[in-house]
Amino acid sequence: MIKLVLIRHGQSLWNLENRFTGWTDVDLSKNGLSEAREAGTILKKNGYTFDVAYTSVLKRAIRTLWIVLHEMDLTWVPIHNSWKLNERHYGALQGLNKDETAKKYGDEQVHIWRRSIDVRPPALTEDDPRYEANNPRYKTLKKDEFPLTECLEDTEKRVVDYWHSEIVPSLKSGEKVIISSHGNTIRSLVKYLDNLSSDGVVSLNIPTSIPLVYELDEKLRPIRHYYLSMDGEVPEGEIPKHISF
Repeated sequence: MIKLVLIRHGQSLWNLENRFTGWTDVDLSKNGLSEAREAGTILKKNGYTFDVAYTSVLKRAIRTLWIVLHEMDLTWVPIHNSWKLNERHYGALQGLNKDETAKKYGDEQVHIWRRSIDVRPPALTEDDPRYEANNPRYKTLKKDEFPLTECLEDTEKRVVDYWHSEIVPSLKSGEKVIISSHGNTIRSLVKYLDNLSSDGVVSLNIPTSIPLVYELDEKLRPIRHYYLSMDGEVPEGEIPKHISF
């Protein structure tokens, strides 16, 4: 049996402010730092170890991974960064307060932008200061590949591509893998692994910095999955609460 650990970054500053974040590179909040330390302690207490780690090029996911590995005394583990593990790009919504956006466009429209599978939010323009195609972290992207907005299907496509090209070979070689990423990125991977319908993924929420364990067979098909707490495996359907850490 193969185990894969997925973890969404700890609470970010814009999570705290209820803003659309997307590819904006905001850091963890004080609470998010604590959540990451807690996640590392949970994994260590439950006897987990890793040979390789994967994350995005956004600091909230990177820092979460650093902290988790530090708490586990695994700072030597190789880390692979890729924009393909970035959060979904929220286009022109990035930086906007979610409640204020709902007042402007209506709750229903904002819900469609956030939760539908194939509807993209309004796109950025290339003269928008939030457009970062020239940022060195994206030097491997051609200009016409840099997203101006994304729907969940767009996110799933790049995540699944990275899964097959980079992560699957690691798992098949016997390496123990952790992925530190983002809410919609992990939702996309879970949708693919569990073969969820569009309706099934709409209501799927990934909590911040709670280790999610997938047990996979030799063909990397899911056997089962569960969250971890200080006391071990959490019963199916339950999500543990963070403790003060």
